[in-house]
Amino acid sequence: MIRYNLVCVAGHDFESWFRDAGAFDKAAAAHAVSCPQCGTTDVVKALMAPSVATARKREAAALAVASPDPRQVVMVEMMRQLRRHVTENADYVGDKFAEEARKIHYQETEARGIYGEASPEEARSLIEEGVEFLPLPALPEEGN
Repeated sequence: MIRYNLVCVAGHDFESWFRDAGAFDKAAAAHAVSCPQCGTTDVVKALMAPSVATARKREAAALAVASPDPRQVVMVEMMRQLRRHVTENADYVGDKFAEEARKIHYQETEARGIYGEASPEEARSLIEEGVEFLPLPALPEEGN
């Protein structure tokens, strides 16, 4: 992949990614690259300085990766606390979540806190029926 800084005839700067250098040329010739601000397809590559990796740039990049935004750290910890509270104080119903949520909603069983899994279709159906529920926040470690 290659990233190009681009400019349209109106002077709007933007960037876009392409598979290779030839991919930009083909897309530009077919008028398939358009300015996100004005929509014109009269777009050319802007002058770009080469990206040279120096020791100082590598060190700065490593620090940026190693030092997350403090607000993000607080938010992730709040999400962990919320998940912990739910798992400690609600009943896990697994893939029967939609069924159990309906029973509680229609007062067919005692109201209680539950958590589990539901497919997108089941969640959509619950919303359409007016069954109130909230998804648990996904934690960063779950994506690894």
